[in-house]
Parts: sequence; C-alpha cells; structure tokens
Amino acid sequence: MRVRSVTLIRLLPRALLAALVLSLLISCETISYYGQAAQGQLSLLLAREEIQTLLDDDTLAQETRRKLALILEARQFAKESLLLEPGSSYLSYVELDRPFVVWNVFAAPEFSTRAQTWCYPIAGCVSYRGYFSERRAREFAASLEREQLDVYSGGVDAYSTLGWFDDPLTSAVLHRSDHALVALLFHELAHRLVYLPGDTTFNESFATFIEQEGLRRWLQGHPQPGLMAQLEREEQIDKAFIALVSRYRDELDTLYAQSLDEDVMRTEKAFVQEALREEYRGFRQEWDYRGYDRWFAGPLNNAQLGTVASYNDLVPGFAGLLRQSQGDLARFYAEVTALSKLTIEQRTALLSEAGL
Repeated sequence: MRVRSVTLIRLLPRALLAALVLSLLISCETISYYGQAAQGQLSLLLAREEIQTLLDDDTLAQETRRKLALILEARQFAKESLLLEPGSSYLSYVELDRPFVVWNVFAAPEFSTRAQTWCYPIAGCVSYRGYFSERRAREFAASLEREQLDVYSGGVDAYSTLGWFDDPLTSAVLHRSDHALVALLFHELAHRLVYLPGDTTFNESFATFIEQEGLRRWLQGHPQPGLMAQLEREEQIDKAFIALVSRYRDELDTLYAQSLDEDVMRTEKAFVQEALREEYRGFRQEWDYRGYDRWFAGPLNNAQLGTVASYNDLVPGFAGLLRQSQGDLARFYAEVTALSKLTIEQRTALLSEAGL
C-alpha cells in the first residue's frame, strides 16, 4: 500500500501529541497496553490512501470501487442532511491483513451485571478495553477470568477516534451490505458530534439512534424495492431480541440482590442462563431468524449481557426527543447538548421519560 508524503506530514503533530499523552499515562496503565494502542493507531494512519486517488486508479476492483464511492456519497449526505461533522474522516482507506480492526474485551463481576470500566484520557471511562491484536485481547481476557470475572470479547470492524485523527475506512467493513455500510458510517460520525467521557450507554445509544434515523432518511432518497419492508422486520426482531435479553438481565439483577450462598447463587445463575438459551430456541422458530445464533453461542454471562444494554437502552429516549423536536435535527442536537451538561442520573431519567 502506498503512503503519500502529505499524509505523513499531516499526521506528525497528532502523532507527537499522542506520544506525549502516552508518556504521561505510564503511571496509570502498563506501558505494554498503551504501546500497542499507539502502534496500532499509527499503523492505520500511515497505511491510509486517499479514496479519491484509489477511485482514479483503473486497476481498482469494481466492487471495492463501488463501495468506496458509496462511502463518499454517504459522507456528504451525513454532512448536509444529518448535520454531522465528518471533518476529514472517511476520505481515506486502509487494506487490512486481518478480519477486524480491533478486538474489544468486556468484563463484569461474577454476581453483578454492572460492567467493569477502564479509564483513559479523551475517551474517559468506558466498559471495554480494545486491542489491535486478537492474541493480546485473548491474553487480557484470560487474565480477567483468572480474577473470577465474567469476560466477553469480540472483533470490531470500525471505531471512532472522536475527531482526534482523520479516521480511515478499512477493508474490514467492505463485506457489509450497502445499507449496513451507510448505517455504520452514520454511527461512527455521530460519535464525533456528541461524546461524553464516562457514559458508554449514552454515547452508544445516541450513535445507534443516529445510525437508524440516518439510514431511514438516506433510504427516502435511495429507495430499493423491498428493502424498507426487510428493515422494518429486522427492526422488530432487534427489539424483540433486546427485550428478551433485557428481561433475563433484570432477572439476574434480582437474583444477585438476594443474600444467598455463593454456590447457590452460581447454580441459580446457570439456571437463568440456560433458560435464556432455551427461550431463544423458541425465538428462532417464531421469527424464522438465525442472525443471533453466533451471539447465543457465547457464554451469556454478565459481561456479554451488558453489551446489549450499552448500545440500546436509551435509543427509545432519543427517538422520543426527536419527536419532541418535530423531526428537526438542529433542535434535536441542541436538546442532546443540553442533556450532556446534566449528571448521568438526570439525563438518563429524562431520556427514559422521553422514550415512554
């Protein structure tokens, strides 16, 4: 992959800043973790190629060309119609030698659904730890399991640096359908607009809602026969899945609140997990849908159940807030900005009320 000198020149000030931040963090976290994070991010930035330059290359594979052109079109739509702020992100592309760009590790206590958090500068405290190497993610996950924590990990094909760098598109996402690729772009750009350090549920629920609303508006101008009906059905299935998992997560919360012997608690927890698996078997038949099979092949532990909450719990609240704004995104963003100045408890309560 060619590296153009202009990219490197543009990168140096940010890279030096990142190195300075890293040096200040060594007392808080291991050199090893921050070292891999800095190296991984730098490798992405150095491997970038301008999408427009690639599109001018006659040897570019036709399907890759079509997907990259779609990204540029969706990026412009996000700026003009969704009032997002892409900056210079997603104007470049990186061909990866791996299926995912990073692997995230989640953890929670054995008898609590409250996710463990890790704190960083810029991003604040979040409920996962990311690695650019699958091996290192697995090693970290194993170390957490030795501490008797519930652990869940998985690959991620895109993430946002929140405007600190000009994020590239990577080959990890090109397998997605057109509408899924566009939705992903809207999700990641939403993080550039609104991000509250330390409130993962607010951040991810907001981005998920913008992804959904942005795709709905995009498809109004890019109609595809049968796609809207398909997406409406998938949305119904997603809501049913979230309700199913949330119900069992609440059941575990009730269990953990009891004063039980640990061995008894462990046995009861296993019963709840198996009941969830059993109900999912009926879910598959009812909806004739197998899209969650891989997810249900996981441990269904506290860490895994918490990932569903992070991305979805406040989505109905943001939908209600947009309705209150009569669909006006500028007003909606102003309301979201006002919420961001409140405490977590205050904004969660207001969003929960708006979602009723």
